[in-house]
Amino acid sequence: MPDSPTESYGPDREYHVFLSLFLCRNTSGKFLSMSPTTQAWSINNTVVKENYYTEILSCITTFNTLNFLIVIISVVGMAGNATVLWLLGFHMHRNAFSVYVLNLAGADFLYLCAQTVYSLECVLQFDNSYFYFLLTILMFNYLAGFCMIAAISTERCLSVTWPIWYHCQRPRHTSATVCALFWAFSLLLSLLLGQGCGFLFSKFDYSFCRYCNFIATAFLIVIFMVLFVSSLALLAKIICGSHRIPVTRFYVTIALTVLVFIFFGLPIGICVFLLPWIHMMLSSFFYEMVTLLSCVNSCANPIIYFFVGSIRHHRLQRQTLKLLLQRAMQDTPEEEGGERGPSQKSEDLEVVRCSS
Repeated sequence: MPDSPTESYGPDREYHVFLSLFLCRNTSGKFLSMSPTTQAWSINNTVVKENYYTEILSCITTFNTLNFLIVIISVVGMAGNATVLWLLGFHMHRNAFSVYVLNLAGADFLYLCAQTVYSLECVLQFDNSYFYFLLTILMFNYLAGFCMIAAISTERCLSVTWPIWYHCQRPRHTSATVCALFWAFSLLLSLLLGQGCGFLFSKFDYSFCRYCNFIATAFLIVIFMVLFVSSLALLAKIICGSHRIPVTRFYVTIALTVLVFIFFGLPIGICVFLLPWIHMMLSSFFYEMVTLLSCVNSCANPIIYFFVGSIRHHRLQRQTLKLLLQRAMQDTPEEEGGERGPSQKSEDLEVVRCSS
């Protein structure tokens, strides 16, 4: 983040930020020249003017193409997440982990909805009175989804590291409580950022915006470290040690979800929250690309569930989406659990162990 409001947010600086974010690079990789003294702005040079407008047209075409791709991916992702919400919310028995999956699907669905409206507004130039309000909604659902993925990995790590404590002494409604706290904190942090940085109903406040951005950045770093450590511990528990645990479909689901988030969902968080602190300015094309990747991340989760559920599926058995989702969260090995529901056998064993 900048060091002083007068140095970094004066008219010249704001103009520079605008150019850096909303103008494409030229063929040499540098930003188009905007200085009145340069040849690019010479109104007497017709050839240069034509080249300039050609590059601007190419920039707009690329920008619109990426936004249309974002809209298409978002619509597909909304359909997939809506299916997961419908199945987990009304047609399946929920356990500790499916509660997190349900909330993750909700966060991804809302994120894709807001991103669709945002991209359409950019391309079609709708009424932009709610433009910055959409940014707050995007931040809110991104933070919530990030937290849900970290919670899934952490919860699973605890369940295999301390299984007796987890199944016998863990409060019954821990998952719902943790999800509610994550939603509330993400909403609070997004509202503070929106209010202090001028996205909502107030003017830009440099000091308050800087303070809120620091909190958000620190929060994301902490959540990422929790996600990284828990995933690493879970991986070590599976492949190392004298008491290695068998790999189930649910472990594959978690691993793919975490990997997809790291490669596709994390970059936009780094660009929005972390890069401003190191004074790094990137092109508009780069920001559009990381936005596209974030939509791929939110769209990929339902595909992961149904893909993992369809692996080694009996051809003679009817493949319904409900069955595939159940199999994706199946927590028993194939040779032991067969086609039973998620975590049914292991939960039954733990209930007997706790009662004894």
